[in-house]
Amino acid sequence: MHKWSQVMSLAGLFAVSALASAQETVKIGVIEPLTGSVAYNGLASVNGAKLAVEQRNAAGGVLGRKVELVIEDGQCRPANSVNAAEKLVQRDKVVALSGAFCSSATAAVMPVAEKYKVPFLSGVSSKADLTEKGMQYFFRSAETDRLMSRTFSKILADKLQLKSVAYIGVNDDWGRGGVEDFSKDLEALGVKTVMKEYFDHGATDFYTLLTKLRASKADGVFVAAETQDGSILVKQFKEFGLKTKIFGVGSWATADFIGLTGDASEGIYAAVPYASSLPSERNKAFVELYSKAYKEKPGKYGAAGYNAMNILLDAVARAGKAEPEAIRDALRKTDYAAPNGRYRFTDKGEGYGFDVVLVQISNREPNVVAQSATEKP
Repeated sequence: MHKWSQVMSLAGLFAVSALASAQETVKIGVIEPLTGSVAYNGLASVNGAKLAVEQRNAAGGVLGRKVELVIEDGQCRPANSVNAAEKLVQRDKVVALSGAFCSSATAAVMPVAEKYKVPFLSGVSSKADLTEKGMQYFFRSAETDRLMSRTFSKILADKLQLKSVAYIGVNDDWGRGGVEDFSKDLEALGVKTVMKEYFDHGATDFYTLLTKLRASKADGVFVAAETQDGSILVKQFKEFGLKTKIFGVGSWATADFIGLTGDASEGIYAAVPYASSLPSERNKAFVELYSKAYKEKPGKYGAAGYNAMNILLDAVARAGKAEPEAIRDALRKTDYAAPNGRYRFTDKGEGYGFDVVLVQISNREPNVVAQSATEKP
């Protein structure tokens, strides 16, 4: 009788253990800026990640288990993001990390992921050297400025039939780097450079510069300027009566830029890694789901969060087990069909294959003119 009780007790323990295992979630850690100056964008990225998890859980989760997001506010600050990563790995026992938005915060988290051997995927951080640090657990699905330049240049040369281009950039590392990258790539495609000019942040009078642009007789002008500076320049460009094709960076396709620029935004072009107006059925389905959940169309950051989380969840499924090293190995074999193309990784963890989109603003809405897949770096 005593032996039978022992057998029944053991059977009960196994049953409880099996139930606990079945109910245990697969935990993914997310570090994004939920407060601070870029909180709106960080929240959009989190919303995209949440939507990916909701879809996956509705379809049964991964490995027969539900997925649980553990979200921390890194505030785009390196120290805060490192603390968040330590907590997520040590206390919450996540099997993978996603984040941390700003490149400086992501760079600070990378050694933490390496120390604990936990895969870390960034869907937003674009600083080129992040994937040049020799890290074995870091992956990036975000576009880099260099990758955008190479792909966007081909679109401009082929689709807009540009023969000569002028370049205007803000006088800082980013602006000069953008001008140098685009001019180099377009020159390699036979497009002549006829002008390079720079201006300081906060400039309000572009008429001298625009006079030089008119004299250059360029077919097109590329402007490396973000929302505030770019909107002032575009308005004065239109007031000046120039008919040159003008194209700028991704922020030019945002509601903020179009709102600031007003009617002067009509007809301008912008290069973006994602547009909600992409015509694919996969994107239409994503836009419908996102809009239903959040009452607005997804932008660059919502799509980035959605894609990064799906890439991680696909890797967990391919790994066949929720173990960090197996997930890291599975990430290397990524071939993810996204709303904006297919994502793969180089040996260094650099994402490529997704589409770059040329949009033109019409009636204050960005409409897709052309798109092209990014080539392997």
